[in-house]
Amino acid sequence: MDYGHELQFGVFASPDASRVHATLELAQLADVLGLDLFTVQDHPYNAKHLDTSTLLTAVAVRTTSVRVAANVANLPLRPPVGLAKQVATLDVLSGGRAELGLGTGAFWDAIVASGGERRSPGEAVDALVEAIHIIRAAWGQSPDQPGARSVTALGEHYSVKGMHAGPFPVHPVEIWLGAYRPRMLRVTGRLADGWLPSQGYAEPESLAGLNAAIDEAADAAGRGPQAIRRMYNVFGQFGTGSGFLRGTADDWAEQLAGLSLDAGMSTYVLGTDDPDLLRRFAGEVAPAVRELVDAGRARRASSSGPTRVTPTSLSTPESTQSATGTDRHPLAVRATPDGPRLTAQLPWREDDRPVSAKPDEAAYTAAEQAVPQHLVDVHDHLRGELAQLRDIVGQVRRGALSTGAARSVLNTMAMRQNNWTLGAYCETYCRLVTGHHTLEDRSIFVHLRTAEPELGPVIDRLEQEHHVIADVLEQVDEALVGLVGTDGYSHAGEAALDQIERALDLLTDTLLSHLAYEERELLHPLARNGFG
Repeated sequence: MDYGHELQFGVFASPDASRVHATLELAQLADVLGLDLFTVQDHPYNAKHLDTSTLLTAVAVRTTSVRVAANVANLPLRPPVGLAKQVATLDVLSGGRAELGLGTGAFWDAIVASGGERRSPGEAVDALVEAIHIIRAAWGQSPDQPGARSVTALGEHYSVKGMHAGPFPVHPVEIWLGAYRPRMLRVTGRLADGWLPSQGYAEPESLAGLNAAIDEAADAAGRGPQAIRRMYNVFGQFGTGSGFLRGTADDWAEQLAGLSLDAGMSTYVLGTDDPDLLRRFAGEVAPAVRELVDAGRARRASSSGPTRVTPTSLSTPESTQSATGTDRHPLAVRATPDGPRLTAQLPWREDDRPVSAKPDEAAYTAAEQAVPQHLVDVHDHLRGELAQLRDIVGQVRRGALSTGAARSVLNTMAMRQNNWTLGAYCETYCRLVTGHHTLEDRSIFVHLRTAEPELGPVIDRLEQEHHVIADVLEQVDEALVGLVGTDGYSHAGEAALDQIERALDLLTDTLLSHLAYEERELLHPLARNGFG
């Protein structure tokens, strides 16, 4: 079962007090890598752990886009009124980037030793349900009285009477539940925005069955299964093993994409404190999972009929009707122009590129048009990230990212940290481009060669350009070596920035030219044949 949720990726870090600076750097890295979530566990009785709420606040101050959450908050030691205020405050301070992972509690001896109440499994679930109602009401998000300023809830474990609601979060904060047993799964289906199990307690092969229990409760509550995001804390190492998340980055991507398409999982939160593992997860695995899932969804759409291209955008007088009654229209997807040149010349000639046939009379269903549209969407993402990267370099050059530029992409780090973070961003982008081209070479191009042998010269040229772009990416990497560790205001720092700007200019020219050429030549073949 694929619920169609947008894919998200995050990190599940340790709040170990002995490595606080490394944890904050990991959070900054997650932000720069474009991850969606930074989460930490919450065990208030653990003397070696920092306070989760304070740590998340520090993370929010040092980052600009990554969302932050406890994974998951320990309810017996986090009473709902205080928890609601803490999360709402964090949401206000972070500009709408706080979420709430919530659990019934565990390790009851430690909870009691810290002043908490010992609860039976049934009591713990009862308390959680009461807490969710109080928290939502305190945020002004009660489904019964949205925006109410006074909260009254009289429960067995938690009671408030005439409490003033507020402060209100600046966005609809989601509540994610760590749930495994039948009753908690039913509560998740009735009340939660997300289900957040961990791999060690819910193995991949059990997810479909557990999701079915959530779906049944969601349907019974009149919400529908799509109302609950399916999340997964995962753990793994790159290698040559055959187990779950024990192989190559490609193996990871195939396994996670399979869980998305067949078991409905859409958010993967990697448990690690290792920055190198996180870089590979964000730079190699996440983009490949997105492409595999999008391709799988496009294949299913082509057989069942859902569309990514709106009917109104295809309503043209030239439309035709297929033998099966499915509307067909001229190709509405358009190639993107590559723009003006920044360098003296490209490393290839553009006038000798092979071209493919582009039949004017060709017409396609909306599902068929969704396939080339997906290629343009992926390319638009690459173009957007490249523009962001160039902007960051310009900001570093202008010194706009020095202390005090609180809303800048690189936040309030010193210039040396800016250079390090810029290096990480560049490295991630290079991996993103390489991963996309590798997927094309190994899968999409192979499929198109088989489906339409006459495309061979075009695909040969596209593959050759992939190799040239790989060389340009190497030049970017070499420029990074000279940048990281320098002082941006020194002569060496200026020279390093000059080098990376030249390398990025060349990358911009070659990549945009290549993407435009690929779109011009492959939009029709992809509409005819899909991704394979």
